[in-house]
Amino acid sequence: MKKPSVLIISAEASSVLYAQRILEQWKKNGTDVDAYGVGSNDMEAIGFRRFGRSEDMAVMGVVEVAKHYSKIKKVFYEVLAEVDRNPPKVAVLLDYPGFNLRLAKELKKRNIPVVYYIAPQVWAWKQKRVHQIRDYCDKVLLLFPFEVEFFKTHKVPYEFVGHPLIDELKPEWLDEKWIMTERRRCGIQDNEIVLGLMPGSRHGELQQLFLMQLEVARRLSHKVSNLKIVILCAPSFEKQDLMPYLDNFKVNFIMLKTDPFKMIALTDIILAASGTATLMVGLLEKPMVIMYRMKWLTAVLAKILVKGIKYFGITNMIMNAEISPERFQEKATPDELERLVFELISKPDVYAEQKMRLKEVKTQLGQGQVTEKVVRILNSYLEAK
Repeated sequence: MKKPSVLIISAEASSVLYAQRILEQWKKNGTDVDAYGVGSNDMEAIGFRRFGRSEDMAVMGVVEVAKHYSKIKKVFYEVLAEVDRNPPKVAVLLDYPGFNLRLAKELKKRNIPVVYYIAPQVWAWKQKRVHQIRDYCDKVLLLFPFEVEFFKTHKVPYEFVGHPLIDELKPEWLDEKWIMTERRRCGIQDNEIVLGLMPGSRHGELQQLFLMQLEVARRLSHKVSNLKIVILCAPSFEKQDLMPYLDNFKVNFIMLKTDPFKMIALTDIILAASGTATLMVGLLEKPMVIMYRMKWLTAVLAKILVKGIKYFGITNMIMNAEISPERFQEKATPDELERLVFELISKPDVYAEQKMRLKEVKTQLGQGQVTEKVVRILNSYLEAK
């Protein structure tokens, strides 16, 4: 018998891990599928057929998308051609709404069931897209409890599955003894305060954010004699991608590239670009300052289009409070970021308060075993006649 086909579109660093876990779960269960679409090197290594590389397609912003448009368009039509040659029993779309909603419309014409896992943030901006989701998608799988009311109100078929990052946590990453042992292995002294820099997972974010983070780190290293700077390299980059930004950074630092959770676990404080990484930081209860800057035109459009949300940091959205300081665009200055990070270093009560509030985040994100829930839902489509 021909094995069932599944189309998966996972084009961003923040979603490829979840797609990879689906493939691994099928393999573990002995479910043999022909999975193809857009994904990562790691997905390809376990048998996924790639028509698009997530490493190349993770772009955002008006200018960045325009520069990569022809490449993204080519992938779109290559995927659609394979859909026509080898129709999938189900399509699994993860985030990436500009591409995925257009694709969902084409899949609907071909009567292919569409499950949207990692729903677009339509509750924050471009709310009209919710009508496209309702019209083209058979089910939306929700990660955050605050999403439920929005999709319910708009009569979108949904299921709250919880956040898959909960299942990635290992007990040792919260164990002080393990953390200190690993820190020593990396050359970090027991008396050092570790400031982790997380500049993002896209090339555009490096250009907009990394130099500013380095400037903040440089200033703080002059104020705090026992500060250790650790640069956390995102899975979508190699270490050499970050090196050109470090030419004039005359401060001792360590650069790590391993499991993101493991890297975060070794820090005391994080200066983070807004994104899924901030949720990982929150789950490990590491106090942080969240920042983001975009190119001017993209920022203007974002301010016009984003409606009805008070916060942009994920942990702050979950708790509906600014438990971690966040600064956007013109407010994300070296002076302000230095002040906020230094406050976490120099005021134990401020540090302890944020750490305590971050403990509450994971209680909002479901009971775990998320991939297993997702696979059960997808299997219902694979088993359909």
